[in-house]
Amino acid sequence: MSSVFSRNGRIVMIQVSSKAASNHAPDTVFELRRYRLKPGQRDTLIALFDAEFVESQEAVGMSVIGQLRDPHEPDQFVWFRGFADHAARAAALPRFYSGSVWAEHGPAANATMIDSDDVLMLKSAGRVPPFADLPPRPAGAFPDEGSILLQATHHLPPDLSEDAARQSAAAIAALAQAAGAAVLASLVSDHSANGFPRLPVRAEANVVVTVIRPSRGPFDAVAALLKDLGADVPVLSVEIARLMPTARSRLR
Repeated sequence: MSSVFSRNGRIVMIQVSSKAASNHAPDTVFELRRYRLKPGQRDTLIALFDAEFVESQEAVGMSVIGQLRDPHEPDQFVWFRGFADHAARAAALPRFYSGSVWAEHGPAANATMIDSDDVLMLKSAGRVPPFADLPPRPAGAFPDEGSILLQATHHLPPDLSEDAARQSAAAIAALAQAAGAAVLASLVSDHSANGFPRLPVRAEANVVVTVIRPSRGPFDAVAALLKDLGADVPVLSVEIARLMPTARSRLR
């Protein structure tokens, strides 16, 4: 349940803290979703998402991990969600997208978007559960945190084995940690069948995705290290995004 009001011309939400994401076993399947939006529509989508699509998704069995802005891409919205496993994903997604909340608010969300198909399906690159130590979602009035995260996507050769991809992920994470950054998630492509074809994923992708919280200051230095890995990691291309959490993001 939520309410929205204006304080000094700024929209502020009051909402009960969500516990759904922290009351189950660690997720094993993840989606990284990057939406291309119509010009000027990102704040509209974020306000709608944070008010209507957090608890409603978690109520049907998924985790809303993080909602993020890319300051250098004003017409993009980035978010992560997680699932206990593929069976849970195949059950939760149709429950949500055929439910009353999406029926009521989905058309307004879709009206902000040009493309919503840039989606990577991912799984843990190692034994440490991704996003394991995130804080609870706050309750009360939610000012934007303003913190910066780095999200690195390393594109690997399509025929590279999963074991080699995991080794590459470990090398990337170790490099970030050596630079003083905290690794919040180390992920590799999950090539399992998409159990909900209505929402496509980039099945051809073979990537390592690393979410990093740098120590204060050396964002450019950490980003440069992640782009220049040397010959030990067989990378075809690298994307580094600086991301800012929205007011209701647990990932911050």
